Amino acid sequence: MTIIDRQHQQPRTRLLPAPIMAALRAVRSFVRSVASLGIAGYPPDIQRRLKIVNVFSSLVVVTTFIYAVQLWASGNKDMMPVVYINLALAFIVSLVPFMHRFNELAGGLLLVFAEFVALIGFTSFFGRLGGAPLQYVVAAAAPFVIFEARRFWLIVAIVFAALVLHLIAWFQFPMEAAQVQAEEQIISSLYVQGAVTTFGLIAACVYYAFSLFERAKAETESVLRNVLPDSVVERLKAAPGETIADGFSDASVLFADITGFVGMARGLGPEKTVALLNKLVRAFDELAEHHGVEKIKTIGDAYMVASGVPIPRPDHAHALAAMALDLVEAVKAVSAAEKVPLNVRVGMASGPMMAGIIGKNKFSYDVWGDPVNLASRLEQSSVPGRVTICPSCYAALSDAFLIEPRGLIEIKGVGAQESWFLISRKA
Repeated sequence: MTIIDRQHQQPRTRLLPAPIMAALRAVRSFVRSVASLGIAGYPPDIQRRLKIVNVFSSLVVVTTFIYAVQLWASGNKDMMPVVYINLALAFIVSLVPFMHRFNELAGGLLLVFAEFVALIGFTSFFGRLGGAPLQYVVAAAAPFVIFEARRFWLIVAIVFAALVLHLIAWFQFPMEAAQVQAEEQIISSLYVQGAVTTFGLIAACVYYAFSLFERAKAETESVLRNVLPDSVVERLKAAPGETIADGFSDASVLFADITGFVGMARGLGPEKTVALLNKLVRAFDELAEHHGVEKIKTIGDAYMVASGVPIPRPDHAHALAAMALDLVEAVKAVSAAEKVPLNVRVGMASGPMMAGIIGKNKFSYDVWGDPVNLASRLEQSSVPGRVTICPSCYAALSDAFLIEPRGLIEIKGVGAQESWFLISRKA
């Protein structure tokens, strides 16, 4: 419940009493400790599965022990064999976490074996209407959680064994053959307990399976959206096998390269070099997001970004020019903050180009065309701290940006090319 403090107009949250909070923290800590028994040394994905096995086993131990105590306290001597079965089951299942030390499957197999045998024992005492045979149905779902779907044949064997035992329990132990002729009320109560347990465990297993699927789906989509543009991800989801390739009549592309970075990296060492490069690229990524342009890739200390792809926009050159100027300032800011001599050369070009997904493994979204090659050449011939642009960019930007003529430069594969320096935005 949230209350507004009228004096400061800030929300305050009413907390539970301190003793209850302390008790909840203690319970959570105990559950985490129990879940972590015997799982050290396994990979993280196996540890997650073994934690579930441990928690499941702990619930079996606690509920079975409580049930045994209740039967013993009833004073009915006819129930003592059932008490012994429950105590034996609780003891055997309590060993599940220690079985993980031998093998990642040992604990789960012990749990399954103990449950299967105990259910037959319970059925022999109370008959088939006592609810115990119903719990074999849990084996249609639980093995997928305990052993994972990749162990298909092991799961099939367990499911088949559960089906066979369920049928044996049903047909071999009619009510007249029960060792304990309990009252109908007790039998009904046992059946209700068995039904609740069965439905609860199956629902928990299905929920866990779907939660894993949803989490994996979300993680996969998150990775895709970090690698590919959002619009391309949506197209892939709509048509997974579709080839993604588009042509754009007019778009812009930019290359930026950190000057002096390779030589400086030799003196910094690997950790500081990666940390510095990560800081620069993160700053560039934030600028790309801010200006609504598309990061294409990084190659070492070089950064490539495009505008007008994969979604065309009329102001593609203006958006990319604004980012280019901010990118130069960002490098200066990082250089001053880290006290290292850094600068950046930038080349930018506009024109018709193509874009699409290439590759099968570690695929990427890339752009091609004459403007891409030109932007790369302009970056290589640019001056540290300056943005060099092509004639098409000059024509598109001269109304909104201050531009300084640079003159003719020789571009490999193109020849003499008129170029300009992008100075700043106009007031």
